[in-house]
Amino acid sequence: MRWTCGLLAALAVCALLGAAAGCGTGDARDRGTTVSASPVGTLLDATDEDGRLYREVGRKGAPEVAIEIRPDSDDGWDVRLTVRNFRFSPPGSRAVPVAGRGAARLYVDGRAVARLRSAEYRLAGRLVPRGTHHVTARLYADDGTVWAVRGRPVESTADITASGSAARG
Repeated sequence: MRWTCGLLAALAVCALLGAAAGCGTGDARDRGTTVSASPVGTLLDATDEDGRLYREVGRKGAPEVAIEIRPDSDDGWDVRLTVRNFRFSPPGSRAVPVAGRGAARLYVDGRAVARLRSAEYRLAGRLVPRGTHHVTARLYADDGTVWAVRGRPVESTADITASGSAARG
């Protein structure tokens, strides 16, 4: 009877911990597949203007970004990003996608001007000539793919107007 209690306890542990405890049935091996950690998101066929693939993640817990831009005292622009469910990776990070991590790219009128590893940046006035411009911050995984939700890139755009008579800076 004593061995029956031990067997029942082992089965209970297997039921609670599943395959992580090594108690699986071996079905994956029997089907010729391997069990591995699932990758972060799903790669889509869609790409950004630089040809980087979109990495689709679910809406719940997805990275978010907001952008705020103000003129500074040196004829430039102070850019501040507010991120949610996202952390900036340090320079030299491995080119492997990790949920909610990576860098941001800053675009002025669709032209890439900077890669950001922090939430603050000074945009030189020479990059923003007279007129109204669209400044976009888009989030990327460390492997260079674009974080996306529902097929759309995770990004935020602000309009700024430079009123100088010539290019600033």
